[in-house]
Amino acid sequence: MTHARRASAAALMAAGALLAGCAAGPDYVKPTPVDMPVSWKIDAPWRESTPGDTLPKGPWWQRYGDAQLDGLVKQALDASPTLAIAGARLAQARATLAGVSGGRYPQVGVGVRGARFAISQDRPLTNYAVPNTATVQNDATINFTVSYEADLAGRVRRSIEGAAASAQQSAADLENTRLLVTTDLASAYFNLRGTDTDLDTITRSVALQRRALEFVGTRHDLGAASGLDVAQQQALLDNTLAQIDVLQKQRAQYEHAIATLIGTAAPIFSIAPDPKATPEPPAMPVGVPSDVLERRPDVASAERAMAAANAQIGVARAAFYPSIMLAPSIGVDSNLLPNLFQASSLLWSLGVSATQTIFDGGRIRANVDFAKAGYDATVATYRRTVLTAMQEVEDGITGLAALDRANTQAQIAVASSRKVLDLATARYEGGATTYLDVIDAQQGVLTSERQSAQLQSQRLLTSVFLVKALGGDWAGAASLASR
Repeated sequence: MTHARRASAAALMAAGALLAGCAAGPDYVKPTPVDMPVSWKIDAPWRESTPGDTLPKGPWWQRYGDAQLDGLVKQALDASPTLAIAGARLAQARATLAGVSGGRYPQVGVGVRGARFAISQDRPLTNYAVPNTATVQNDATINFTVSYEADLAGRVRRSIEGAAASAQQSAADLENTRLLVTTDLASAYFNLRGTDTDLDTITRSVALQRRALEFVGTRHDLGAASGLDVAQQQALLDNTLAQIDVLQKQRAQYEHAIATLIGTAAPIFSIAPDPKATPEPPAMPVGVPSDVLERRPDVASAERAMAAANAQIGVARAAFYPSIMLAPSIGVDSNLLPNLFQASSLLWSLGVSATQTIFDGGRIRANVDFAKAGYDATVATYRRTVLTAMQEVEDGITGLAALDRANTQAQIAVASSRKVLDLATARYEGGATTYLDVIDAQQGVLTSERQSAQLQSQRLLTSVFLVKALGGDWAGAASLASR
């Protein structure tokens, strides 16, 4: 009988090991998101690079050479509440993974009990031939228990796979949050500096217009200019002054946004105006479209979400199979404490419990269908994320190239408008034209200078947008801006 029991136990263990090698649900295979083009539509001065995906995507903001921006980014990385939230969620995901991974091992417990109790003499009889008697006695018990789920259908295995994928997704989400916080901060900062430049341009125009008003006023007093000339110049000055108030309001909003991003209260935060703090956009590396899949943290997050959803299909399907629990225990039990650890006090048990759902009204099948639909949704989300990534990179490449060309033309336009102003002023002073031509020329200079300043700001913002679209910085990558 002993040999037969051992043989049966060995056969049961072998069958369990064989079944444990299988897991319900499909193994995860990363799908192809979309048909990937061979290359981007690249306008001059861009050319393709050979990206190094293993290189760190480090402090890209330092490429702009702005010490104040570097300091603000450091503050944001240290004190941003948004980053703190993402970090806490990553810690939760890792704790969940650690908890779920514990299902691979048996759970061992110990129980200790000591009691003194009385048994009633009037309790129901267990044997009519033997009368009951009242008894007062002690009971001391120490019991060790083991509980282990035989993962025959792979429920535990799939749960661990899903938790691991979710933890990786949270890590990618943290990286994406860091990228978004830094790019949002850089965008707000460059918007603020662009506003400073715009304000400086208007302020200089106001000074010129005030001098022109004084000049026209003097000519009017001498009878060489009409009152209409004075009124027109005054109207131009008033209109320009009104634009200053609008720009100051915009600057305050950018300043408040920066304060929130770095974790500082807006009322106590300020940045001194500096119209000269407008750097040139750095040279940005561009790789083939498929590299976006490996660089962008939001794409990585979407792909890990697919893996987690795929594992949930296996967890749901495991409910179709029996759940088997192994629960051996061993301990000692005695009514006398000195005899507790003697061989006669030993007690033990070997137990196996199995449960199998026979009818549930379609609940398990519905759960499987729900998990499959969830996986399909993550696949569609992944494809959408990849398509959006490719669109953003293409927009950034073509947009920055177009803005570079427009900026060059805008600088030519500034020089031309200043020449027109000089000619109009000389003709007016010589009496060859009315003052309206001078006003038009002044307005043309103001418009062209503001356009140039705004284009410079847009170039910086677009370069930040491209950094975000590419997933960060390529440390050590070769410059791609050579013509």
